[in-house]
Amino acid sequence: MSPSFASTPERLVSFADGLVDAIRSVVGEGRAVPLHEPCFRGREWEYVKDSLDSGWVSTVGGYVSRFERQLADVTGCGWAVATSSGTAALHTCLLLSGVGPGDEVLVPSVSFVATANAVAYTGATPHFVDCNDVTLGIDPAALEAHLAGVAAIADGVCRNRWTGRRIAAIVPVHACGHPCQIEAIADIAARFDLTLVEDAAQALGSTYHGRHAGRWGRLSALSFNGNKTVTTGGGGAILTGDKALAELARHITTTAKLPHDWEYRHDRVGYNYRLPNLNAALGCAQLEQLPAFVESKRELARRYQHAFQGVEGVRFLAEPAGSRSNYWLCSVLLDEDRAGELATVLGRARDRGIMTRPSWHLLSDLPMYAECPRSPLAVSESIGRRLVNLPSSPGLCLAAAS
Repeated sequence: MSPSFASTPERLVSFADGLVDAIRSVVGEGRAVPLHEPCFRGREWEYVKDSLDSGWVSTVGGYVSRFERQLADVTGCGWAVATSSGTAALHTCLLLSGVGPGDEVLVPSVSFVATANAVAYTGATPHFVDCNDVTLGIDPAALEAHLAGVAAIADGVCRNRWTGRRIAAIVPVHACGHPCQIEAIADIAARFDLTLVEDAAQALGSTYHGRHAGRWGRLSALSFNGNKTVTTGGGGAILTGDKALAELARHITTTAKLPHDWEYRHDRVGYNYRLPNLNAALGCAQLEQLPAFVESKRELARRYQHAFQGVEGVRFLAEPAGSRSNYWLCSVLLDEDRAGELATVLGRARDRGIMTRPSWHLLSDLPMYAECPRSPLAVSESIGRRLVNLPSSPGLCLAAAS
């Protein structure tokens, strides 16, 4: 047998077909399967119609404050401020944390582009750190080793000894809904005088050691885009345990307008970032179903995990120890020696009507961030070569069981 047999097209197709067979065994046959679609089975029509009937469809209306109260209750964070997007929420969190021009902010290299963009919006520079292939989030050991070499602390200020810039904050991401090792990261942040801002955009309903994602940072951001576990069509929220910060967040996301019956006066640079009442009405109905959505997605994850047990060369990404994941996106990692087959897997899934997705391109590889500071990123680069996100809609396990 020729030594080159391992890379023949027949072997590639065989492995890819076996992986796609495992997906089909979970999601069922005979229909196209998107990556993640919203599920509307509650009071969405009722609440949206009520918002329309009331005439309050923009950023003022009862559903906005109701949605915020529900979020605070669900997460246990104390206060929530609804915004027009998760990116707007994260940008505001960074502004309220004092991040500005000339600063650096530590972010994972594996994340959606909004994480780095929000840093850039403040005038600061993203500083990329490595992730691990268990949580897909920042690796605490790699982070600490990197900071030991690059960070210099004087008078309570952490600076990059090579660039001279202040390292002002760190933004851990709970990728695909899996909580990262946030306690260890929070401890490192405290020791290096870094403000912790959580990007919990994907993690509504996820907990770490019984505590909801987003409750370790001074501020955190959620997203309710159309592909999230709970959607408002487009939207986000700021979470905080600090009432004064919440009030300031609400002020600057409403163009910093001072309260008055008819005058338009603004006392600082503000942003038109508030969530419209119409979207909040949808969100209220969706939040009522969050426990059912999470249980449905966790059941889907159990079925995937069972299906992939018999597939060599691939590992299902199970929730990390100590966490309870919402499994926003179920994922598998190809073995390193199968990384070259990623495109074949994605293509075969597409050919059979299944939408899968690779990892985001590493933020550190994007052209606008190619010159930013970074730690060694060997594990992140490996994740980028091997990750496959699977169809993860909350209704899928019900469809597969029917």
